[in-house]
Amino acid sequence: MRLPDHIGIIPDGNRRWAESRGITKEKGYAMGLDPGLVLFKQCKDIGIKEITSYGFTTDNTKRPTEQRIAFTDACIQAVGMLSQEDAALLVLGNTDSPMFPKELLPYTTRKIFGKGEIKVNFLVNYGWEWDLGYSNNGNSAQDNNNGHKIKSHEISRMDLIIRWGGRTRLSGFLPVQSVYSDIFVVEEYWPDFKPEHLHQAINWYQRQDITLGG
Repeated sequence: MRLPDHIGIIPDGNRRWAESRGITKEKGYAMGLDPGLVLFKQCKDIGIKEITSYGFTTDNTKRPTEQRIAFTDACIQAVGMLSQEDAALLVLGNTDSPMFPKELLPYTTRKIFGKGEIKVNFLVNYGWEWDLGYSNNGNSAQDNNNGHKIKSHEISRMDLIIRWGGRTRLSGFLPVQSVYSDIFVVEEYWPDFKPEHLHQAINWYQRQDITLGG
């Protein structure tokens, strides 16, 4: 079996899941926590070396306050859950913004928990412009310390990206690391995650012609 070394996760559809059940949108975020832990354990068990998951983006912070509080709290809880597992955990995002939760600042350098068997990158208050060093007016901003090195330079190229919720866009998800990623879309909303979704994605990945442009 040809496994992807690095899988990207876009856990979309939390708000639509909540609406479909007649509850307010912000209540959908917490429902994605347990699926995330199940998926992590699946990936570790089958030998995936690295996972990167979207938490929330800088654009997401423009949503209503109750939603912003809910997805921020969910991200803090997710990191707490992962810190109890065998994970080499990195939280990446714009820490200069007040939207970055201070509780996650200790994780912005990679921390090893347990045996640290699998790298986990969690994008929190992440924006592609911030990552690539673009200013608000769209011009490239010179970083005096790192030159033009991207902020996400520690994260490797993604082989496979799985997006839940039926939408096919990348939504700014690590534009450098996703340049040659194969993208598998799951129609179900993220809180409706099932273990077979990962199996379906990997089976599909094995049928792709991986050339990396060559």
